[in-house]
Amino acid sequence: MNSKPRCRWCGSQPLYQTYHDEEWGNPDKDEQALFELFLLETQHAGLSWWTVLSKREGYRRAFLNFDPQKMSEMDDADVERLLEDDGIIRNRLKVNAMIHNAKTYLRFLQEVGTFYDYFWQKVGGSQIVNRYQADELSPATTALSDEIAKEFKKFGFKFFGSTTAYAFLQAAGFVNDHLAECYLGREK
Repeated sequence: MNSKPRCRWCGSQPLYQTYHDEEWGNPDKDEQALFELFLLETQHAGLSWWTVLSKREGYRRAFLNFDPQKMSEMDDADVERLLEDDGIIRNRLKVNAMIHNAKTYLRFLQEVGTFYDYFWQKVGGSQIVNRYQADELSPATTALSDEIAKEFKKFGFKFFGSTTAYAFLQAAGFVNDHLAECYLGREK
């Protein structure tokens, strides 16, 4: 697995390398995958992505495979149970935000449409490709992520500021920030 030139951020960890190779920056996501990724990115605030990624299976189990309808029905007893679950990040604000965001997502589907359509419209229908020469050249936020974060906050989503919005755009493949030296960032 180490023979391919990759973005430096994924290092030598097999979990990170697999995530980098198979998911990060790959725009082939269905709506359920986008919703899951959105929720996981909201958990990333203030923490390393490794922390969230290493607990992804725990999140899937704890949050009912990210079924937004089932999640929206979770109550205070579920929150208390989740706060005892070491398979997830046990932060009351973040656990409550997961449930709140599931409810908000259902409303978003009714009033705006799918995440898939919304985000592809935001990037003009095609992936933004940057091919930066170094990780430190990739921005933490952009005017686009600022705009999305503002719209999502107005709509009622929590833990989705501009930095999280940009990380989501990268991870979901709406923006391809694989480095120029990475085998996934090279011009084809």
